[in-house]
Amino acid sequence: MAAPHSVSAGPSSFWVVSDTYHVPVLVEPVARLAAGRRRVVDGTVGGGGHTALFRAAGADVLAVDRDPAALAAARRRLGDDGVRYLAGSFASEVVWQAAADFRPDAVLLDLGVSSHQLDADARGFSFRPGAPLDMRMTGEGSTAADVLNTLSAAALETLFRTNADERRARRLARAIVERRERQPFATSDDLVGAIRRALGPRSGPADFARLFQAVRIAVNDELGALADALPHLRDALVPGGVLAVISYHSGEDRLVKVAFRAWARACHCPPHQPVCTCGGTSRGTVLTRRVIRPTAEEIAANPRARSARLRVFEVADGR
Repeated sequence: MAAPHSVSAGPSSFWVVSDTYHVPVLVEPVARLAAGRRRVVDGTVGGGGHTALFRAAGADVLAVDRDPAALAAARRRLGDDGVRYLAGSFASEVVWQAAADFRPDAVLLDLGVSSHQLDADARGFSFRPGAPLDMRMTGEGSTAADVLNTLSAAALETLFRTNADERRARRLARAIVERRERQPFATSDDLVGAIRRALGPRSGPADFARLFQAVRIAVNDELGALADALPHLRDALVPGGVLAVISYHSGEDRLVKVAFRAWARACHCPPHQPVCTCGGTSRGTVLTRRVIRPTAEEIAANPRARSARLRVFEVADGR
């Protein structure tokens, strides 16, 4: 693995890599990570943009996604040579076992939703007028409308405070409860209206995007799934392998940062314990001392990349 300081964004034209399904983000730093890798798990393959980089670097790839449309798009683009496709969530035991059996030297998670999912109104991820409040990644379980129509005011407040860092979360929760007493939530217009009522007429697309994202995270239990998956994917790596996570939300990024820092510590005793008694050893090294963000050039070409953040952890050789 290259030295930690070499895992960086840096100037380049790598960001032009694209496909019809999804524009991959942070392509240059991912390409740097791909160099020299032989077996990679792409836990969120999407349209295959990042997997294409791994294949170009000579790696075999286990391409995972819980969205069947994403797997189909990746297969159309990449074919079957050197790529094995697996339908499932990176947070499922089936995927963890498949990853362990694959013995990867790199695992990548690109969290959030793809450009294709955002642009498909029927999936209900966007705040375009008339879009259904669905937001389910797999089409199973409770929809966004169910969440908004059934959670208590206290639970809604926690949702928006935790998933969106919304300081007016209580006001928004009350607006939602008052709105649903008159008529249940069904479309994006209903949630946009509640947001405007709580945040005021100056609220706009940035607020809508942040708060719709907060609901999507709750619908799919994305933070819980990430917390469950990280240690299993770390343990699937061969010694010296790397776990790379691209996040788009402060809660996701915070969870990854805390986990990576904890794994890098030799002592795992409670922080106020005066003497170490755990006999612990470090599980590896955080390679991204500073989080990697997209360049201004990339953001100009792909505005949806603006909130992307990459962190990388390297597993110790002697674990």
